[in-house]
Amino acid sequence: MTTGTPPPTQPARPRRSRVLRFLPLSIAAWLVLEIWLLTVVAGASSGLMVFLLLVGGLVLGSFVIKRAGRRAFKNLSEALQQQQSGVAPAPEAGGGSALTMLGGLLLILPGLISDLLGLLLLVPPLQKVLSRGAERAFERKVREAAAAAPGGFGDAFQQSRIHRPDGKVVQGEVIREDGPSAGPRGPGGGPDDPQLPR
Repeated sequence: MTTGTPPPTQPARPRRSRVLRFLPLSIAAWLVLEIWLLTVVAGASSGLMVFLLLVGGLVLGSFVIKRAGRRAFKNLSEALQQQQSGVAPAPEAGGGSALTMLGGLLLILPGLISDLLGLLLLVPPLQKVLSRGAERAFERKVREAAAAAPGGFGDAFQQSRIHRPDGKVVQGEVIREDGPSAGPRGPGGGPDDPQLPR
């Protein structure tokens, strides 16, 4: 028996980006490469050397993360103290605490490639270049998301402004006096006469 209602349709699944599509494969290839390099080093020297490399990476990575965390906490407490005293907080001179922590995490992970990447992230000039690039990429993604999602934050901000060439926002209030009790509106007293602001 047919009821006339169409069968329910399932919503289309959003397309995955290329990065997300190949991420599991690249992680698996990275793990295989790490294990292969560790076996090559163990074959060239000894298993004790591989063990010492892994323990050294763990100790060095822990030290780096602990130091970066202390520095970030110190910068945060100084900024809060400056803000409470009414002074504008100075921008962080060193920067890169997130990249330093990521470098420490890569040092902690067992493997030679992750250790090499972690050591590279601890180099200050490379940190500055990477942080600038990440900041630009983040700003671009925010702009794209604001442009692609109508009704989002960027769209609401644009709609809240009055469309004038100079971009000025005019604050005001509209008062409507509709009904029979409204008295004369101007010199002519007609309903179509403009009303002056009060």
